[in-house]
Amino acid sequence: MIGTIISAIVVGLIIGALARLVLPGKQNIGIIVTIVLGILGSLIGSWIAYSVFGYSNEGGGWKVIPFIVGIVVAAILIAGYVAITGRRHKVSH
Repeated sequence: MIGTIISAIVVGLIIGALARLVLPGKQNIGIIVTIVLGILGSLIGSWIAYSVFGYSNEGGGWKVIPFIVGIVVAAILIAGYVAITGRRHKVSH
């Protein structure tokens, strides 16, 4: 159980970070939000790949299609998050 949670966090971090890399500009969001949106992107991306597109990994090995779809979904989630929350800039006086 704890291994699954740690794996989800690590995969969420990787997918969230890759999603932020493909987006243009700087996103002013923290690491926790990146991980959460990465995890959501991974889960939704896997669901889309398997349920909607009917993907099956018959050959075994690394499941690259759900991973790529997860990055795209996470990028969309991050862009939506930034659009909703706005780009907050700290003003120092």
